[in-house]
Amino acid sequence: MTSATVPLPQGADFERIPDFEDVEVAAARLKGQAVVTPLLEYPELNERLGARLLIKPENLQRSGSFKFRGAYNRVSAIPEDVRARGVIAFSSGNHAQGVAAAAKIHGIPATIVMPSDAPRIKIGNTQAYGAKVVTYDRFTEDREAIAAAISAETSATLIKPYDDTLIIAGQGTCGLEIAQQARAAGADLDAVLICCGGGGLSSGSALAIKTLSPRTEVYAVEPETFDDTRRSLQSGTRVGNDPAARSICDALLAMMPGKMTFEMNQRLLAGALAVSDEEVLHAMAFAFRALKLVVEPGGAVCLAAVLSGKIPVAGRSLAITLSGGNVDPERVMEALEIG
Repeated sequence: MTSATVPLPQGADFERIPDFEDVEVAAARLKGQAVVTPLLEYPELNERLGARLLIKPENLQRSGSFKFRGAYNRVSAIPEDVRARGVIAFSSGNHAQGVAAAAKIHGIPATIVMPSDAPRIKIGNTQAYGAKVVTYDRFTEDREAIAAAISAETSATLIKPYDDTLIIAGQGTCGLEIAQQARAAGADLDAVLICCGGGGLSSGSALAIKTLSPRTEVYAVEPETFDDTRRSLQSGTRVGNDPAARSICDALLAMMPGKMTFEMNQRLLAGALAVSDEEVLHAMAFAFRALKLVVEPGGAVCLAAVLSGKIPVAGRSLAITLSGGNVDPERVMEALEIG
């Protein structure tokens, strides 16, 4: 067996900051399982922006978001002798679907702790993969405590959404593909914008991109009411969000950057940008009408940042992620009416 298929031993360190080799091993594990999503380019959009914009549509990924990458990488490393105990995860929806899908592939029972107000499509898809869903109130209950209690009772393996070596490395394969595909397209990227909640995608992707293209600046993009990474980078320490904050970007509502992910982002990112819900809705409508892509609110923040001028683009080559497409029809209609 190769390093790509051998499970890690029980008790392995999953709180080690990953390196580029971890991303490469994750890519080998994911080969034939994750979709190598394309890097799309639209001449009309380039002309409008006066720039070259390459778009990574992870809404076309298995389970509908980039989260499958990290989930499969982590679940595949669970030792055979403990798989029957199952896995448990807590998630607003995309990590839930990724873990449920990865667990189904490996024949492992899955329990997912999800907020009761998560989009119906995310809860339904998670259940469709065979996972048991336990709901909670995201504003009054502690999802980590609920998951920890279930894990203690069942001995199920806890799959964290971002602060895990293999999760970050798996998400980093998105950045690895961006760098490789941009090079193949003859694009020398000035900047890459990455959607950011807890920071797994931004930190893992930045690791891969900065390794292969050191001159490329990488930015995280968040909802303006959940801009904890932006404020944490400015202050030099992790800071949280206002408990009363709200946003339609349900996939990006982490209350504070992860410990591991912030350590990496602080070292690798050029900065972070924030967009309003209204700008997100306009970006969703633009993606639907002009790009022919269905994108959820959290998946549209990078496109929103570009369209609303949050970063200079004229004369530059940039890449952005569309991190997910799991969205209820009513939200799409709202975007189309506003946009």
